[in-house]
Amino acid sequence: MRSHSLSLCLILTLAASQATAQQGPTKTLPVSKFFKAGELDARLLLAAPPAEGSPAALAELADLRAIAASRTPERLARAQHDADVENVTAIADVLSADFNLERLPKTAKLFDDLRTEESMAAKAAKKVFNRPRPWEVDPNLSSEAQLKACDKGAPKTSYPSGHATMGWAAGELLANLVPSRAQAILARSDDYAQSRLVCGVHFPKDVQASHVLATAVITRLMVLPAFQAEVEDARAELTAAHIAP
Repeated sequence: MRSHSLSLCLILTLAASQATAQQGPTKTLPVSKFFKAGELDARLLLAAPPAEGSPAALAELADLRAIAASRTPERLARAQHDADVENVTAIADVLSADFNLERLPKTAKLFDDLRTEESMAAKAAKKVFNRPRPWEVDPNLSSEAQLKACDKGAPKTSYPSGHATMGWAAGELLANLVPSRAQAILARSDDYAQSRLVCGVHFPKDVQASHVLATAVITRLMVLPAFQAEVEDARAELTAAHIAP
């Protein structure tokens, strides 16, 4: 009887293992290295987006149609590139080719840590506001004649923009590290954020909120000793590589 029970347990264990293997590896959720839970409360940092159907929301839809009507193939191609590259290298393309994260491990670590923090903040904010995407509000915006989205993204995650949050946060930090190129870096961050409107995957208010959120993340991180230490390590590395003065 005991032998039968052991055999049954073994069969069940093997079956569970096979089911887990078929589902693939368990996804590890990111954990903040610097912030306490709830420290960056989107409800305190960001105003709510315009209510669907309100004059402000309708004006945003009109803005998106105007952007779609006036964009060039070259600008759409750049927006597609920006949709595909969601990390600091997209912003750093205004710097020299020496900015190669494979040769800059301390700088890479710094921006990896920043990416975790701003991404978590943006995702938490999306859950709070649950704003539909433009094509959910007006299906006509999905037509080829109106707006060719670079990527559809998940529904009801429009506010704020994750890409734009990354672009602004990475740009603000990079401008701090390479102040001689700050103007060009921040202009690229703005252009990167505008790509989300060219793609038609976000409303203008989504991008504006991303700037506020990114600034809040950077402002808080820059007063934390552990993060400051990483910044100074990266600064020294970039100076040694003759990227920063």
